[in-house]
Amino acid sequence: MNAIKTIIFALGLALAPAAIAQSPAVAPSAVVAPAPAAAAPAKPVSKVADIARTAPDATIGQPVPRGYEIQQQVTPIGKRAVWMHNALLMPIITVICLFVLALLFWASYRYRRKGNPIPSKVSHNTLIEVIWTTVPVLILLIIVFPSISLLAAQYKPVGKDALTIKAIGNQWYWTYEYPDNGGFEVVSNMLPDAQAKANGEPRLLAVDNRVVVPVGTPIRLLVTSNDVIHAWYVPAFWTQMDAVPGRVNEASFTVERPGVYYGQCNNICGARHGFMPITVQAVSPADFAQWISAHGGTPKGAKPGAPAVVAPNTAANTAAAPTTPAPAAAPVTKG
Repeated sequence: MNAIKTIIFALGLALAPAAIAQSPAVAPSAVVAPAPAAAAPAKPVSKVADIARTAPDATIGQPVPRGYEIQQQVTPIGKRAVWMHNALLMPIITVICLFVLALLFWASYRYRRKGNPIPSKVSHNTLIEVIWTTVPVLILLIIVFPSISLLAAQYKPVGKDALTIKAIGNQWYWTYEYPDNGGFEVVSNMLPDAQAKANGEPRLLAVDNRVVVPVGTPIRLLVTSNDVIHAWYVPAFWTQMDAVPGRVNEASFTVERPGVYYGQCNNICGARHGFMPITVQAVSPADFAQWISAHGGTPKGAKPGAPAVVAPNTAANTAAAPTTPAPAAAPVTKG
């Protein structure tokens, strides 16, 4: 029986190359290379000069060496939150910590074995129990009302005069759209360390194309994602919002001071999570209008003119556009 199995197995191996040779390979169809994920769209042709790239201030809008305080805030909500942290929360936390520490030392000394050969058998004290119940409740009430007020102000919808910007998270870069200004797009990638150093910007935080906002104008930030969950986070604005695929979250802020402000994705999103920074350049309304025009956009509320001339992205168009078959040749009629 084993001999028969061996003969059958040998015949199968002998016929296998012939079977493979009898199946000719099918010529593959034309392969279209996909467009790079972080490739920026071609810049519209514009006769308006772009604004200057503002140099960052090393003391604001970015981390500082040996810094332990909250970054200096440049939005009304951020300033209010820092006041609450410094003037309300920290004093309460400090007093409670010192009181508990002093109480521990006092109890350790007062009720030590040497000073109390006969252990105390006190079971309760009504006055102390009322105090340690009432005081924490009062402390919580002091904290809760400013906290709720701050949260309500932080998530209060902005008015119709706000500028809408859409931030889209991708692995691992950000894309920004300006729907109020013609819907043009800005793709923002992290700069290499050498280029960031040459520009005088911090490493791992500088980008090639900054998101530009006007000073003094409320910003409605719509945040979403194309792949996984990201988070748009700029500490100097006191703003963080998750970017969730299939969902649009909204945040708002008003920058009160021109400058450059850095942030990062604040939600672990893959291997290069630490390499998708955020750079916001806040400029005057006049400079913002110039920047919009230089990128082929239109001022908010203005009627769009002729469409901006944008060089086509051949790879992306080839991958997205369906192939239309050529019409069949007409039959030849013999006379």
